[in-house]
Amino acid sequence: MRAIQISATGGPEALTVVDMPEPTPEPGRVLVRSAAIGVNFIDTYHRSGAYPVPLPYVPGREGAGVVTHVGEDVDGVEVGDRVAWPFSPGSYAEVVSLAPHEIHRVPDGVPLETAAAAMLQGLTAHYLVTSVHPVKAGETVLVHAAAGGVGLLLTQMTRARGARVLGTVSTDAKAELAREAGAEVIRYDAMVDLATELPTAVRALTDGEGVHAVYDGVGATTFDGSLASLRPRGMMALFGAASGPVPPFDLQRLNAGGSLFITRPSLGHFLATAEERAWRGSELFGAIRDGSLNVRVGATYPLEEAAAAHTALEGRATTGKVLLLP
Repeated sequence: MRAIQISATGGPEALTVVDMPEPTPEPGRVLVRSAAIGVNFIDTYHRSGAYPVPLPYVPGREGAGVVTHVGEDVDGVEVGDRVAWPFSPGSYAEVVSLAPHEIHRVPDGVPLETAAAAMLQGLTAHYLVTSVHPVKAGETVLVHAAAGGVGLLLTQMTRARGARVLGTVSTDAKAELAREAGAEVIRYDAMVDLATELPTAVRALTDGEGVHAVYDGVGATTFDGSLASLRPRGMMALFGAASGPVPPFDLQRLNAGGSLFITRPSLGHFLATAEERAWRGSELFGAIRDGSLNVRVGATYPLEEAAAAHTALEGRATTGKVLLLP
């Protein structure tokens, strides 16, 4: 089978196309032939060495496809099932070996490309608005990179819960997408000092009060402005670091800002039980199937052009989801 492999960490050029044996069918696992593979920032962290992994390494953690083999001791999965997964190593490949608890059954009416695009970002948006800060009707939240994959889904889910969304974007095209999803747009590309100008813009839109929650997947460049945009007892969910990690900071800032809350959550901790996985997957795919949640695929690349996909993602040249198609 074809796969993408990293032999030495570095830039996008570190991603090389290789021919390698297909995974061996094993007890307790299933084999899936990939139809679409999600490209995510965590893949770039593995490639660059920011998150060290043993080398050589096949990157990728997300995808969707059709089950081709069911190992012994596996119940509830059959050959031919359409499935998707949010974070299973080795996904930049034509065939992936998966544990049954890692997969979500894709219902009829949901294309496999859409399922692959929705897994990591859709489940992330779901746990953020339902569990990290359960959004309530009448609240106002700030969503960074509102035209990105998570941002568009977060905006739609927040609006569906009756809340108001302020969304940051950096271009006219991204502003249009964010507005279509239901956000009121804040342009931060022209801001010289995000730490002061962003909270000024937020408070101007909230009668000086600030927002109930900030969903920040950008990290270093937006952190200070995000914190200063919260109202007293507001919650900041720092769920990513697209611009780099946030340096250590003085916890007294939370007190001075009005008894603020901050958390650094990860999806895996919110898919801890079979019941929770079923709940989140059911709600996500249910909203996609009934048309109340639109999953935007912004760009697709052949598997062998994974380097170009990484270049586009890191260069902020994408909107919505980026997929590799084997």
